Amino acid sequence: MVRAQCGAPHRTPQCAPFGPEAGPAGLGRLGAERREQTMARALAAGGTAHRVIVHIDLDCFYAQVEMIHNPELREKPLGVQQKYLVVTCNYEARKLGIKKLMSVRDAKEKCPQLILVNGEDLTPYREISYKVTELLEEFSPLVERLGFDENFVDITEMVEKKLGQLQRDGSSKVSVCGHVYNDQSICLQDMMHVRLIIGSQIAAEMRETMHNRLGLTGCAGVASNKLLSKLVSGTFKPNQQTVLLPESCHHLIESLDHIRKVPGIGFKTTKRLELLGLSSIRDLQTCSPEILVKELGVAVAERIQKLSCGEDDSLVTPSGPPQSFSDEDSFKKCSSEVEVKKKIEELLTNLLDRIHNDGRKPRTIRLTIRQFSLTNKWFNRESRQCPIPPHIIQKFGTGTYDVVSPLVDVLMKLFRKMINVEMPFHITLLSVCFSNLKALPSCTRGSIGFYLTRTSSHASARTCIQEMESVPQDQAHCCSSAPAERTEKVQKELLAEWKNQEPVSKMRMNKPCEKLKTSKGKKNAALCSSQSNSLLRYFKPN
Repeated sequence: MVRAQCGAPHRTPQCAPFGPEAGPAGLGRLGAERREQTMARALAAGGTAHRVIVHIDLDCFYAQVEMIHNPELREKPLGVQQKYLVVTCNYEARKLGIKKLMSVRDAKEKCPQLILVNGEDLTPYREISYKVTELLEEFSPLVERLGFDENFVDITEMVEKKLGQLQRDGSSKVSVCGHVYNDQSICLQDMMHVRLIIGSQIAAEMRETMHNRLGLTGCAGVASNKLLSKLVSGTFKPNQQTVLLPESCHHLIESLDHIRKVPGIGFKTTKRLELLGLSSIRDLQTCSPEILVKELGVAVAERIQKLSCGEDDSLVTPSGPPQSFSDEDSFKKCSSEVEVKKKIEELLTNLLDRIHNDGRKPRTIRLTIRQFSLTNKWFNRESRQCPIPPHIIQKFGTGTYDVVSPLVDVLMKLFRKMINVEMPFHITLLSVCFSNLKALPSCTRGSIGFYLTRTSSHASARTCIQEMESVPQDQAHCCSSAPAERTEKVQKELLAEWKNQEPVSKMRMNKPCEKLKTSKGKKNAALCSSQSNSLLRYFKPN
């Protein structure tokens, strides 16, 4: 707990202005005083100044799931292996020098007693991940998934209710749960401070409930927008939480040592900015908008410069059902059509199980490859996609083999468009993705499920890697791109329905591992509870 004290007025960093304000004074580097004024104004823009957003980030998620399966592993150094990499490890292993994405050979040399568990089957992780999202929905219907182990939760409604109750009771006693970023003093006369303190109490309750019901621990960040809550959540790890007061925004943003550390600024955009001589946060904050627009276009330029100032007015958008299903496999070398076909068949078998369990039928299929490159090892991807022929769509659900064979033919045609098979080739990754899913039968016109399906193309992908030629990787960030007016409509409907739900203390959830007793190497994605335990329970028509 941190004692509440009176603090200084809000001070925040400043971006060079866009639009009418982008006059001569905004084209060069701006003074510290003007930077603070603009940033303070930015945080209050768009009616988002009073929001309270929580970012939940589960600790070493894959390793935690394995320790739930086998409690004997809890006090031992544990790593989760995929292929020749240790993709994650528990904190016991980290104490001994093991790091994420370390090669298995190096990890074993570093820590001979390291226990490795095969984590190539994502089914158990997916199941637990959706259980976490469902639990968080009990606190607020506005929950947005970010991968398997992260969620944004907009708790503004809960905070306002608790604040109103405090005011009616005439109570002035309120204390923060967890840490305050940068040990910033708290001023109880500042209502935004009070809102964030209340938010820290709700975040602590979320984490406690998550641990009691699911056996999981995680970190939390509490701030006034999604970007800041995500950045501050990792300040204290593991199993801790941090609240960010507005006065400390500039300190948090400028503590990032490179622009690539800003969520939403991806690899390709970073490279283009570096060519302009921009590498630090300050460089981007004060860069001439004209220079950025010329290089990146108006929309991207304005977005990333705002992000560099900690400004993010995007709404927490309920994730809904997955908008695509994908699986990928990486390897050292694949250099024949026979090998490619075999690996594609393996990917399809797993994906078709998941699609069958989902109940919808995809209309588009995409193949992504990565060719070997000494200079661009990780980002040398290329994709092709095409509509799935109607006669193949009709076969979905009739039997795996009936669909696999014609789909392999379709994917091999896409492969040959990218690779000249008459010449030697060296592939190190294959990925198959199904998208453009037909609406669920239960989503009838007029229901909120139907509405979300219609607007799903605007939502960012949460369940798969989606790297297409026409879609920059930079767009896969924490800021939703859904139209604001549509998102607000959905939020209002969800909030109205949520108010009729039972209190969180009265609701129950399956205990850890209750539905996870499956054989270890079995890739049966039909057991995945991504739909039965998903957000869809809010979208079922009456």
